Amino acid sequence: MLSEKMQNALNKQIRIEAESSQIYLAMASWAEQKGLEGVSQFMYKQSDEERMHMLKLFKFVNERGGYAKVTELSAPALEFGSITEMFNTLYNHELFVSQSINELVHIALEERDYATHNFLQWYVAEQIEEEAQAKTILDKINLIGDDKGGLYLFDNDIKQFSVVSSIMPQV
Repeated sequence: MLSEKMQNALNKQIRIEAESSQIYLAMASWAEQKGLEGVSQFMYKQSDEERMHMLKLFKFVNERGGYAKVTELSAPALEFGSITEMFNTLYNHELFVSQSINELVHIALEERDYATHNFLQWYVAEQIEEEAQAKTILDKINLIGDDKGGLYLFDNDIKQFSVVSSIMPQV
């Protein structure tokens, strides 16, 4: 059984994961409008993955006797000054999500909720991958700089680029 504090914190994370999906979706649309087909495809996949993260949390809350809630979401940015700005935004958002997951782990340990702590370890590992992926992409974008040929090659290469989690969420 989830405590009220843990349930509220998990519901907050559900909202964060839903907003993450929306952020990636907005980035996919922006990239598509800029002719960056590979980046757009990558962002669409990331958006789907974030939605799966949300659903996994949603089901966990309900299965543990809590009440998973659907809430209003904040609208994501729709415009980005450059591909570098977009990937900086993405990287900083992933750092924020990691901090939020760490706070959930802290609450679970404080409350001796070892079932939730165990469940959250998947998210801890996932965030390590998400941060590493975002940082790697940002490093590549920074190497390219203003080289349009480099951006063209990157856009093609990112179609194959992904850090795949070893554990797929079950919904």
